[in-house]
Amino acid sequence: MSRTTIRKGINELNNKDSLTPNRIRRGGGRKKTTTLQPKLLESLDALVEPTAKGDPMSPLRWTTKSTRRLSEILTNQGFQVSHMQVYRLLEELDYQLAANRKTLCTCNDPDRNTQFEFINAQSIKFMKKGCPVLSVDAKKKELIGNFKQDGRTWCPQGKPTLVQVYNFPSGSLGQATP
Repeated sequence: MSRTTIRKGINELNNKDSLTPNRIRRGGGRKKTTTLQPKLLESLDALVEPTAKGDPMSPLRWTTKSTRRLSEILTNQGFQVSHMQVYRLLEELDYQLAANRKTLCTCNDPDRNTQFEFINAQSIKFMKKGCPVLSVDAKKKELIGNFKQDGRTWCPQGKPTLVQVYNFPSGSLGQATP
């Protein structure tokens, strides 16, 4: 704090007559961005709401737009707002930063249970004969060859594993089910 501010505060406390009744000295500081720009919160919510995801009854929502992109759009609309302010305002509006989660299933295949019943029956049949059984559930096929894969591996600093620019089947050795 500045010495002059402290002196002013001490003088005000000593000379209570100089204070206006019902006035409280709150101190300095910047006013909130939403106080200076009252329509900012409303405009941000209008930008995000059309792309907001999540259960409408849930208090949590999220958007796929970045805070930098939202800040840029709001600046073009005449607001003065940084991407960090947008981040804080989104939290204030009950948005959250999170990854997506696989929970939706649009397939109602009537043969899905039949498939597992068949696998189970085959397993029992082979086990009775004393044969080993291995059941693998695989959903994704991967290209075989020098292609980019999800995840990271440890390698010497400055020497990353070089892979093809495009993951097109041309030049691949085929596909495999991991």
